[in-house]
Amino acid sequence: MNNLNENDLRELVNRLSHQHFHKPFVDVVKFNNRLRTTGGRYLPAKRTIELNPKYVLEMNEEEVIGILKHELCHYHLHIEGKGYKHGDRDFKELLKQTGSPRHCSPLPSVEKRPKYLYKCQSCHHMYKRLRRVDLNRYRCGKCKGKLVMVTHLTLS
Repeated sequence: MNNLNENDLRELVNRLSHQHFHKPFVDVVKFNNRLRTTGGRYLPAKRTIELNPKYVLEMNEEEVIGILKHELCHYHLHIEGKGYKHGDRDFKELLKQTGSPRHCSPLPSVEKRPKYLYKCQSCHHMYKRLRRVDLNRYRCGKCKGKLVMVTHLTLS
């Protein structure tokens, strides 16, 4: 599935639409390289499904199919004039009926890892943080001691 092009993607979406929803997919599906925090999205105004190509490269086929089924739930409910948003009952019921996931798994390359490591000078408690901490403003949560940056962790 790593070498999936847009024509193959269109065929896959149409096959999934017939298989799980018993309806054709007649609109646009494409890759969107700018998607960062999600596996895919449905744009109701354009009736377009967009897929994050990183999921095709880094995740297994089951995850990609789950993302596409989720977006097809949005698509078919929108076309039928039913509730297609995440909070709508129609949407939640269709997710269950089709075995579609509510959320996609995070990408292995993007999973949040601590970037900063701080140590209390008094009790030596270590703090891992994603963001920088203002050392003049924050103290140790255990003993109120002064914090110092031990290292700036790099992502590997």
